[in-house]
Amino acid sequence: MKTRKQLWSWAVVMASLALFLQLPVKLSAQDQPDQVREQQAPPDQPGPADQDPPSRVARLNFSQGSVSFQPGGENDWVTAVPNRPLVTGDNLWADENSRAEVHIGSTALRLGPTTGISFLEISDRASQIRLAQGSLIVRVRHVDDEDSYEVDTPNVAFTLLQPGEYRLDVDPDGNRTTIAVFHGRGEVTGGGFSYTVVGDQFATFTGTDHLDYDLGQIPDRDDLDNWAFDRDGREDRSDSSNYVSPEMTGYEDLDQYGSWSYVAGYGMCWQPVGLAGGWAPYRFGHWAWVGPWGWTWVEDEPWGFAPFHYGRWAFAGGGWFWVPGPVYVRPVYAPALVAWVGGAPGFHFSVGVGVGWFPLAPGEVFVPGYRVSRTYVNNINITNTTVNITKVTNVYNTVIVNKTTVNNITYVNQHVNGGVTVVSHDTFVNARPVARNIVAVPQREIEGAPVSHLAQVEPVRGSVIGAGRPGAVRPPAAVISRTVVARRTPAPMPRSFDQRAAEAGGHMTPQSLVRPEPQGRPAPVNQAARPPQAQPQPAAGFHSFGQPSGANNAAKPQPRVWEQQGSAEPPENRNAPENNMQRPAAGFRSPAQSQPQPAQQWSHPLAKPAPPVQERNPQQEQQQAQKFNNWQQQRPAPTPPAPKPPASHPPAQQHSSPPKK
Repeated sequence: MKTRKQLWSWAVVMASLALFLQLPVKLSAQDQPDQVREQQAPPDQPGPADQDPPSRVARLNFSQGSVSFQPGGENDWVTAVPNRPLVTGDNLWADENSRAEVHIGSTALRLGPTTGISFLEISDRASQIRLAQGSLIVRVRHVDDEDSYEVDTPNVAFTLLQPGEYRLDVDPDGNRTTIAVFHGRGEVTGGGFSYTVVGDQFATFTGTDHLDYDLGQIPDRDDLDNWAFDRDGREDRSDSSNYVSPEMTGYEDLDQYGSWSYVAGYGMCWQPVGLAGGWAPYRFGHWAWVGPWGWTWVEDEPWGFAPFHYGRWAFAGGGWFWVPGPVYVRPVYAPALVAWVGGAPGFHFSVGVGVGWFPLAPGEVFVPGYRVSRTYVNNINITNTTVNITKVTNVYNTVIVNKTTVNNITYVNQHVNGGVTVVSHDTFVNARPVARNIVAVPQREIEGAPVSHLAQVEPVRGSVIGAGRPGAVRPPAAVISRTVVARRTPAPMPRSFDQRAAEAGGHMTPQSLVRPEPQGRPAPVNQAARPPQAQPQPAAGFHSFGQPSGANNAAKPQPRVWEQQGSAEPPENRNAPENNMQRPAAGFRSPAQSQPQPAQQWSHPLAKPAPPVQERNPQQEQQQAQKFNNWQQQRPAPTPPAPKPPASHPPAQQHSSPPKK
């Protein structure tokens, strides 16, 4: 009887959990206003969700020496500014005696001297890097089945298949690529062949049309290796990973500049230390125009990324606390989680025309100032704060559907003395330091000013370039124009600000913030590899940190890959031997094991498709086996385990027969 009651209790709990997980799906469908439904595209055309911005970006969190940055689509090179979000199309160059570190979620990219990279794509599932020259060390901490990590060099494309540490070096002439796999597993494609590289292997690829391939032992670590592994160790010991998702870009710097504590009503919160006088969130930094979001905050402090693009800020006990969202989901990146003050048409502060803002508090709804799908609004809120879906829907209907002001909503931080920041129009659009150019406005006037979900301020070209100083060092012309070999179809090159402004007629906010689908974009290959019904459909708005944060994954385009990951292996390749005589680990699909599809017409000027992979003849297979055997024979013998230390106390007495009573 007791067992039957326990089973019944478990059944009730599981049924309740299932209903809870399905609730957001039903709400997002039922609560969607009729006006929004009417605006949706027909089923055979891309809907609003197809044009949502990516849920993640890259971040330059460390630089040493001369590091330059070029926004995608622009010709200007400027000094790289820490904490500026890096997106598809952006370029970085680390000059002589320089190095830099970039994070995309939990993945770290570390650039050595005279190294140039471009972000061919940064999206929910893809990280595609162009390495034109130099040294790049990649630490991948998490790989889902649908994730794609690819580094493209002038003669090979390298797909990172497992979590691990990888280093790629490209010679100045672009004719030679070396790959060291400290841990993990990767697939190299180039010259018409594919090569598997696993942990403790050092592979060299020379040539372009025809590759000379060699396999050896990883060389002794140099300064760049030691620096990268030291940084990795510091991140592995991060205390902040206990309180935020490990896929939150920028969390790794929180430990050094603040502390975690429990705040009643908010839970675990982080508070920065060593703040300047008069400090408030979104005050010590500048605004930049970063597509496809638009106005984006760039904080000055070295820790100033995660707390300004995720979570919320609260003022408690006389100080500011950052309150992150749920730890079990990957948060959706936001350009700035603020509300705007005084942005209504015809409104002016008593001191003149200005732009004001304040940080959103925990539980307050963020309504994007860029055009997105209805589901995106849900996801960017429930992954960044504790909020009820019904509240999100009510605010969305008020602001977007009914197009009314939001003054009937009480915003906590608008009434915090010193919580609102106001600057002039010129300071705002020209990426000038906000803290040095604050406009003093009486608190009574601030609290009575209208609140808006967007800043109705048109950008200028300086808004895109940002706060970097012009005339910085730049890569050689040969490196800038050098093409690389790629397996994935890169995302289209972004257009320049002048081109976008001309197309928008000078009105870039907010109508032109929709990312259109370019004409002639290559379609995904092998879409029928997995039947749609076989793909699990997570509940809308609830995703593990390894899942994409955009909802309705079935409606999103499949990754642009030559072969769909997880598809069945073609019969003609099932009996083909591995290049290094090893089978891949279970659960990891090697994209080069199947015959690639014919090359499609690409429009990207910096990437060309890898030649179709050919089958090796018996002589070539024998050469591959010999190279692997030579590498295996040269491997150092494993270090024997250290002897156990002697026991600190004598062993317990053993009796061959029971002791006498």
